[in-house]
Amino acid sequence: MTQGEQRREQPSAGGDWQRNVLRELGGAGGSSPSETGAGDGRGPASARPGEPTLRLVHPAPARPPATAPEAATAPEAGADDVPGPQVPGPVPSSAPRAPDGPASPAHMSGSPAAAGPEPERPATPAAPARDPRLPASPAPESSPTLDPRLLLALGRPLHGDSVTRRTGRALRKLTSSVNQDVAEQTRIARELQQPVTTGRVVAVTSIRGGVGKSTVSALLGRTLNHYRHDPVLTLEADTALGTLPVRMGAEAVRWTCADLAPILHPSMQLTDVTGYLVPVSDGGWLLPAGRGQVGPPLDMTSYRKVTLALRRYFAVTVADCETLPGEVARTAMDTAHARVVVAPTTAEGVGATRQVLDWLARLPHSALATTVVALVSNTPDTLLDGKTAAGHLKEAGVTVVAVPYDRHLAGGGPIRTDLLSHATQQAVLRLAAEVMGRAVRVR
Repeated sequence: MTQGEQRREQPSAGGDWQRNVLRELGGAGGSSPSETGAGDGRGPASARPGEPTLRLVHPAPARPPATAPEAATAPEAGADDVPGPQVPGPVPSSAPRAPDGPASPAHMSGSPAAAGPEPERPATPAAPARDPRLPASPAPESSPTLDPRLLLALGRPLHGDSVTRRTGRALRKLTSSVNQDVAEQTRIARELQQPVTTGRVVAVTSIRGGVGKSTVSALLGRTLNHYRHDPVLTLEADTALGTLPVRMGAEAVRWTCADLAPILHPSMQLTDVTGYLVPVSDGGWLLPAGRGQVGPPLDMTSYRKVTLALRRYFAVTVADCETLPGEVARTAMDTAHARVVVAPTTAEGVGATRQVLDWLARLPHSALATTVVALVSNTPDTLLDGKTAAGHLKEAGVTVVAVPYDRHLAGGGPIRTDLLSHATQQAVLRLAAEVMGRAVRVR
């Protein structure tokens, strides 16, 4: 008997478990080291009589490392083959491996030590491309609109009308006919609920700050949202530490207009967009221009991109712009469907507003036909006669709506529509109806 026959008659203990593994993997096309002579480091050996000789024709498909152990394969064995690298048994996916080397024998379920290098692994797939709709930078931190100590200092908000005035108005309603009031309210509601084919943009600006521009924007946004059944957005385009988030009742802000400009994508749904906005307590949505900190001003490109993209999701967008003659304010006034110029009831305020109206008349496409002036009284002791001021502005060819002094609005802080005076409510309704009627007529 030759030496090779003696070795085949007395297989090692390792050959038994390798044959068992071979029988289990026989249907998958695997090969055993004992069939190729590589299991114990010896030369090639022939298969036993009655046992099939398994040869690897094609490598088995790679399996995910987290779901199944990797199965290494050996080259095809033949009579003239030289001993190849040892093929170990199944290796758990959690077994540690040294760089460019086989797995440790301690993790191989009783397999003998490896006699050759580890078979090549499939290349790691490249990471998928980043979704362009997702922000490239981490999400900004949420910031409160007002310091909590200032909120406590605000105290209890006042009603716009005194108790005496509210009592007198209630008595007059008992003795007067309500038919005329109902007809007027119906007409205003019909104007506010006009359907739109595309999103309408209403730009609100003034000649200087502190005259009530953000207050008028907040009142318009809330009024339109109350009467309309489609979504309404109030957008702040004034980064000079504007007060619109406070007036709208937002407790904290996170995403700003500049943050949202590079994120907006045509494939986004309304639910995706509203995730970046601030929901208003009584309905509607708010997009602030800042987080209550001094920062870079909003540029014209970002404003145009945001307003153009959001028109797909919101029927009406009220834009609280910066004061004239700022670049964003001039762009907003030129591209909006309707415009509101807020003027204080003072001699210098009315005179400066008249100059703005004359500038609007000189634009290539005159914007006076779609402009409404809100003549706001910020003090109960106004020296300028309201009728004279309104007549001076009407000479430019615009409609003027007087917004009277209101104790609730003068107190600052969040606006509560239920605390507005009756005269203020009627003035805001008329202003919103005039603006909406002009915005719908623009094609």
